[in-house]
Amino acid sequence: MKAIKEIYAYREMIFSLVHRDLKGRYKGSVLGFAWTFLNPLLQLAVYTMVFSIIMRSGIEDYYLYLFVALVPWIFFSTSISGGAGCIRAQGGMITKIYFPREVIPISYVTSQFVNMLLSLIVVFLVLLIAGKPMNIEALLFMPLIMVIEYFIALGMTMLISAITVYWRDVEYFVGIVMMAWQFATPVMYGLEQIPQALVPYFNMNPMTHVIVAYRDILYYGRIPEISTLTSAVIFGIVVFVIGWIVFSMLKKHFAEEL
Repeated sequence: MKAIKEIYAYREMIFSLVHRDLKGRYKGSVLGFAWTFLNPLLQLAVYTMVFSIIMRSGIEDYYLYLFVALVPWIFFSTSISGGAGCIRAQGGMITKIYFPREVIPISYVTSQFVNMLLSLIVVFLVLLIAGKPMNIEALLFMPLIMVIEYFIALGMTMLISAITVYWRDVEYFVGIVMMAWQFATPVMYGLEQIPQALVPYFNMNPMTHVIVAYRDILYYGRIPEISTLTSAVIFGIVVFVIGWIVFSMLKKHFAEEL
């Protein structure tokens, strides 16, 4: 509770870092903030061409099926891939002034989360244009799933960013892990396409339940199953607690290592 109160006391610093990250992300580029919307759309175009035209997934409105899962995945993947080096990137600030070290991964993941919220505007517009029916009752579960994903991303980012301070090679290895993790998560395919014998292993992936829930709500227009929600909540708590504990243990010597 003491750590939480301290972080809350530094909330203005978090807001400032989030604002700086969002403002400076596309500074100097011609299209600027428009890349927030263009990035998921361009990735969607590539995946749709591959799986709808070349490899033919056979899924109705595959571009929608993919899009509603791709945007949340981009948030998760970017949070961890970019967040792995967030502590090292702020090394100068860490060695000069005192503040709760948790502020850095929190601000980084929050800026990615804001980016996802903006991208979801595009998702809803695409669903609206495509004439996909919306289930209001199902949409009420969206905030819960988004919060769960936020804490999973934050827990993983805290874990990896802390370890990276001591072993920098981890930062370079994360990109490969995230690529493999994407293929081990039902983003480009459905859970029903996985051989039954492998389903229990896929269910051990915390992002499986999150992606399935997003797809249930946005693509199928139905309330996620209780088992899906329960698993997502449990994984969210476990991953966040592990990340917090490891970060708390390792943060004591950040200044010396940096």
